[in-house]
Amino acid sequence: MYSHIKIGKIVATFGLSGEVIVQHNLGKKAAFKGVEAIFVEQTKNALLPFFIKSVKAKTIDESYVLFEDINSKEAAKRLVSRPVWLTNTDFDKLVDIKSSIALLGYEVYNEDDLIGLVKEVIEQPHQILLTVMYKEKEVYLPMHEDNLINVDNKNRKIELRLPNGLLEIYM
Repeated sequence: MYSHIKIGKIVATFGLSGEVIVQHNLGKKAAFKGVEAIFVEQTKNALLPFFIKSVKAKTIDESYVLFEDINSKEAAKRLVSRPVWLTNTDFDKLVDIKSSIALLGYEVYNEDDLIGLVKEVIEQPHQILLTVMYKEKEVYLPMHEDNLINVDNKNRKIELRLPNGLLEIYM
């Protein structure tokens, strides 16, 4: 079974032929070149592959997508507001390394101590919050210029200097 990464959601239909607009966080225009399927969340933790017929990049964060077997606006409407996912392999091919979503799966360290892997990236106006599993608890770690030591893209590591007592709040 593949691992999947949530990249955004279907926000609207487009035209009459069943196209949808996929809003994504890949950090660059995406025509999903080389991607066979986008996974659409039908219910919590239930992903269904939708095979791509055609894609046109609209903006840096939206693409027009036509799926096989979705041939009408009515059929496409059923997909609106559903989260969309890619396999890890497809995600790695498409994501802009400079976008914050590219940090998913990175190891996070508090100076030299391993905290865990980035599970989710939440962008806020003045900082990024990293969701990490630490001692079987979900913790939110701020990442901004005051506490960021280093991001090592090659080794997929983030080094932070967290405020004293932050991790203890979650225990």
